[in-house]
Amino acid sequence: MPSIPVEGGTLNYRIDGPAEAPPLLLSNSLGTTLAMWDRQIPVLTRHFRVIRYDSRGHGQSSVTPGPYRIELLGRDALALLDELDLWKVRFMGLSMGGMVGQWLAIHAPERLERVALCNTAGKFPGPPDLWNQRIATVESQGMAPIVPGLVERWFTKPFRDADPAAVEPIKQQLLSCDPRGYVACVAAVRDVDLLGDLGGVRLPVLVVIGSADAATTPAQGQAIADAIPGARSVTLKAAHLSNIEAKADFNAAVTAFLKEA
Repeated sequence: MPSIPVEGGTLNYRIDGPAEAPPLLLSNSLGTTLAMWDRQIPVLTRHFRVIRYDSRGHGQSSVTPGPYRIELLGRDALALLDELDLWKVRFMGLSMGGMVGQWLAIHAPERLERVALCNTAGKFPGPPDLWNQRIATVESQGMAPIVPGLVERWFTKPFRDADPAAVEPIKQQLLSCDPRGYVACVAAVRDVDLLGDLGGVRLPVLVVIGSADAATTPAQGQAIADAIPGARSVTLKAAHLSNIEAKADFNAAVTAFLKEA
């Protein structure tokens, strides 16, 4: 797959769909790759030219020295748009990708037409102890010790039992994530503080919430929707990766929203 230069490294990306279709940029969650969107591509490419990329520190993109900040990840997304000569796009991001979407909506709204913010948060309450413990674990032992717990939080038990074939690729993405890149991005997520600036966003926004999401809770998703004037929200029967666990309902909701003029 092709790549572009970004600050200190390169960003791996992939494009699917008709060249003449409206462009849609997708941003992945912490610990995954652009392949996390595979179950959306057959539907989205009927309507859009879909650009997806491995976030810095993930997949085939460069692992540059951390810690990172959401601002840096947002600038990476803008660099990709500039490289592809795309001034304005639709955007969809999940979890960390949704934080990138919030940053873009606040700081580069002229580059966006409409934004789907999925299973994400604008700020995490309380002290950062749990994030720091996770960083310490991954720095000392790698990804393997934390993956079982992440999989349990990201998918409900009934779904894990019913469709292990859907869960396994995500598990493998987590296991193969470079610990240095993961830790650098954990710092960005830990320190995210966007909620107070969302009141100035004037873009069409859809917030997708997982009813059983323990990673970015329904209350955190609703807080984003409440902060952005005119934002809509939809709650799906899923945990954190609603794009996989509630694929049909997710695809229908986001496609209908993103297609609007």
